[in-house]
Amino acid sequence: MRGNRRTRLCLAGVLTASALLTAPAAGAAEPADGRLTDLVNPFIGTQDEGNTFPGAAVPFGMVQLSPDTGHSTGYDYTQHRIRGFSLVHLSGVGCRIGGDLPVLPTTGDVTQTDYARYAAGFDHADEEASPGYYRVGLDSGVRAELTATARTGVQRYTFPATDKANVLLNAGQALHKPVSSEVEILDDHTVRTKITGHGFCRETAPYTVYTVTRFSRPFTAYGTWNGTAVAPGARTGADGGYVRFDTTRDRTVEATTALSYVDANGAEANLRAEGGRPFDAVRRQARDAWERRLAGIRVQGGSPTLRRTFYSSLYRAFLAPNVGEDADGRYTGWDRRIHRSAGFTYYQNWSLWDTYRTQAQLLALLAPREARDMALSVLKVDEDGGWLPKWGYGPVETNIMTGDPVTPFLTTAYQAGLLKGHEERAYRALRRNADGVPPAANAGVGREANAEYLADGFAPYVKGRPHTKVGDSDYDHGASVTLEYALSDAMLAQMARDLGHGADAARYATRAQNYRNVFDPSTGFFRARDASGVFTGDPDPARGIGFHEGTAWQYQWLVPQDLPGVISLIGGADAADRRLDAFFAYDKLLADPAKTAREVWVHGNAYDYYHAAVYNPMNEPDLIAPYTYLSTGRPWKTTDVVHAALTLFTDGPSGMTGNDDLGTMSAWNVLSSIGLFPVQPGFGTWGLSTPVFDRADIRLDRRYWPSGGFTVTAPGTSAADRYVQSVRVGGSAYGRTYLTNGSLRTLRSLAFTVGPHPSEWGTSPQAAPPALR
Repeated sequence: MRGNRRTRLCLAGVLTASALLTAPAAGAAEPADGRLTDLVNPFIGTQDEGNTFPGAAVPFGMVQLSPDTGHSTGYDYTQHRIRGFSLVHLSGVGCRIGGDLPVLPTTGDVTQTDYARYAAGFDHADEEASPGYYRVGLDSGVRAELTATARTGVQRYTFPATDKANVLLNAGQALHKPVSSEVEILDDHTVRTKITGHGFCRETAPYTVYTVTRFSRPFTAYGTWNGTAVAPGARTGADGGYVRFDTTRDRTVEATTALSYVDANGAEANLRAEGGRPFDAVRRQARDAWERRLAGIRVQGGSPTLRRTFYSSLYRAFLAPNVGEDADGRYTGWDRRIHRSAGFTYYQNWSLWDTYRTQAQLLALLAPREARDMALSVLKVDEDGGWLPKWGYGPVETNIMTGDPVTPFLTTAYQAGLLKGHEERAYRALRRNADGVPPAANAGVGREANAEYLADGFAPYVKGRPHTKVGDSDYDHGASVTLEYALSDAMLAQMARDLGHGADAARYATRAQNYRNVFDPSTGFFRARDASGVFTGDPDPARGIGFHEGTAWQYQWLVPQDLPGVISLIGGADAADRRLDAFFAYDKLLADPAKTAREVWVHGNAYDYYHAAVYNPMNEPDLIAPYTYLSTGRPWKTTDVVHAALTLFTDGPSGMTGNDDLGTMSAWNVLSSIGLFPVQPGFGTWGLSTPVFDRADIRLDRRYWPSGGFTVTAPGTSAADRYVQSVRVGGSAYGRTYLTNGSLRTLRSLAFTVGPHPSEWGTSPQAAPPALR
């Protein structure tokens, strides 16, 4: 999901000599001791609207302590002044949110209260980052270091020798829009804040975070500020506060800040549970946590750059969703009441339109215990708040993006076996969501166009329709919404059938064919229809209306439940293959894959979604599209396209494709690199393509995947030898181009034989992923 800013995308994805020279130290060299964390470069995606952050976090942590330079989502590699190190960042989102409590060390008198004015200069030459750690030397002479636990951010500041070493805690400014703030100096070690803000693409309901910061030694002076008025010695203030230390002899100050979305007591409890440890000990524990996560996949072969981009993507895929409960299990629900989790960890931050396509499947595979708890958390959103979420931030529904992404998100968990004991509970919530709309008093919009969709078989495009709730409107994007509703219906039909709800299954399976109702035979493409049922907008599929962040060209393949049906509508496999070739500029791609990816597919900037007739690798609607060739009997073309798209991931700051969207693009990179991709999101069908590594050992949790893991091999795979000649599953020849969750539960080995030319492997009609009926 992206915001509306139109920042130019510098096509710096090409890894040039200058990019290598400016790449930060983290990830710039092979690990000397075999640590996978040394292969991660957190600066990837911090330039050209990748919108990632380089700061410190642990996997799925509530706290992401990172520098803010003035960019709307936090950090921009091209900027050179840090306004503060704040507690909350979402990796790769397209709209401003978080940035709560930016803290900055300074020296001298405190005279400025606007962090844009007192921001500190820095140079990338004196900056580094690795999983769980960030360091920078500021022009003021202060060295700042950051690390984190799940619910605390830990800072270490090394000051020059001075009796005016300050730490500024700015409660009144953030990335989101502030509503109110409070600062209180509790004693000579402790500062407490309460911050209320709102935002994220639209004017959402407000949310509140509570913090408590404890310093390692007593401060010698303190003060607060209201607006621009600084009050030395004051203990309370509306907007910010500062504390001062004498560092003429002892130059180091450490501080731990605990965060809670519940109340001040929650922040105190989190500090007691996770604070009180020296900086270096916390840093080691954070690194070890990341090492365990990254060890879920160990790859061999490939270039050093390829391995660095791979593990950096794997790292980003584990940054969200985020722990939402305090150490005592309490969390703020979507009813704004305090609840306590029982038997699971409560998570929050749901970028579902993005993550249901890739990241949800990767987490179900590599982090099934957490993915289970995430799915249960979404069900708690339904129970606490009255409806399933669409795009949730903390305890707030933003209603950003359209369609029905929560259904494939939850059915992904169900198909992976993560909802055992909760199947009917999940089904009831999904059934209500699929067959209705939230009541007027509920903040959610759900399937906003469901009344028309159920009555007429399509969601209409109704320009200018009054929108009574905050967020995006399904009526503004009727064509793509119809496709997304139908996709969700197909996935729910499979779940209903498994659970014995035969009548529901038949009804949803019929609705899954509603994609046909927005197919215009006169153009051969999907097209928006108005409320009376008439096709509307420019018939040119590159310039039509009603598609959210895309065009009819880019949405034509978003029918993973029935690609044989789509191919038939287009005119058969040969006609579909020709259209795919045009869409991917396939002739140019064969001549120069990397140039085609950067100069033909990537056109304009990261937010340039419209008026295009080619593949857009920078946005979600096209993530599955390269795998459509599996359904036309040309699996080698999937490999050609996927490997070209993978060249867009590099190990410099601009090495992302568009916004990362809470790990969505990173998960695409990880899955496509190992040759196993979820081609039917919400069901459990994994398309096969040539891996980029000679070997990948994938470790799985036996509680959910009984095999305990499997090995993917492709000896000699390279740009020259990239075509599958044969596949063996568990030692037996395998002619299909897909596997299922059932296969993965017992899989021990997936072996690709590769060569320099396409083969007959996977070309029979029976080899392709089947339609869901």
